[in-house]
Amino acid sequence: MDSPFRTIGLIGKPNHPDAAATLQRLHTFLLALGFTVIVEKRTGSQLIDIPKNKLVKLVDLGEQADLAIVVGGDGNMLGAARVLARFNIAVIGVNRGNLGFLTDLNPEGFEASLEQVLSGEYVEEKRFLLEVEVYRHNELKSANSAVNEAVLHADKVAHMIEFEAFINNDFVFSQRSDGLIVSTPTGSTAYSLSGGGPILTPELNAIALVPMFPHTLSSRPLVVDADNEVRLKLSLENTDSLQVSCDSHVVLAVLPGDEVVIKKADKKLRLIHPKNYSYYNVLRQKLNWGSRLY
Repeated sequence: MDSPFRTIGLIGKPNHPDAAATLQRLHTFLLALGFTVIVEKRTGSQLIDIPKNKLVKLVDLGEQADLAIVVGGDGNMLGAARVLARFNIAVIGVNRGNLGFLTDLNPEGFEASLEQVLSGEYVEEKRFLLEVEVYRHNELKSANSAVNEAVLHADKVAHMIEFEAFINNDFVFSQRSDGLIVSTPTGSTAYSLSGGGPILTPELNAIALVPMFPHTLSSRPLVVDADNEVRLKLSLENTDSLQVSCDSHVVLAVLPGDEVVIKKADKKLRLIHPKNYSYYNVLRQKLNWGSRLY
């Protein structure tokens, strides 16, 4: 097949029989088309007849493959995307989860759509990530990245915290709340949406700041340019340890008096879709919006 891709990496959902079955079909399908296929190590344990030299770490997969196919839900895609965004690799998902905003190939009949993508007929998007840093006494203590959102919260359920928010060192507000969600457009249909945040279409260079149960009725979500730097300064009056969660996967510890800096990461995720992909069609299907009346 004449294709812009030569080496394809497979990433799966561990301990998930249905995902394993889809991966096996994918592996057989891609080999039959003449592609070189490598498999992420944890994923490879679910498959049969995979040569050991084709089992690689996720970072090595990002370096070696031209296209990564992620089988699972959005959670699997997020975990893979935080690593794969460092490399110039295209990423597409086969949905074996629940909603599947990021994984749009049907596991029951992916072959026709995937073959179209492999032939070069696809839509490509660049999704930016957030870089999250925790500073203590002006010293960097920890850092990670997020595709969907960074969430400042207490390590106890329904526990009020105090903090100040700055944008480019310009004071915005002080707040007592359960925390704050800082969301990308990709994450605007995830946790942020549940918290009353706006839906940001993927092409927007914007982030949303969504307060979590603020102790005032006047506090509302705020949308700002993504090139701005958001800084959260934790009050010394907080009595408990706090946390910043990145995509609900990675947790960074935060103490009273710490500062959390959130900004757009340098690298972007190359997300690709079949040619007939429509973001608004995804919203209608996943959020059960009404169909056309006429």
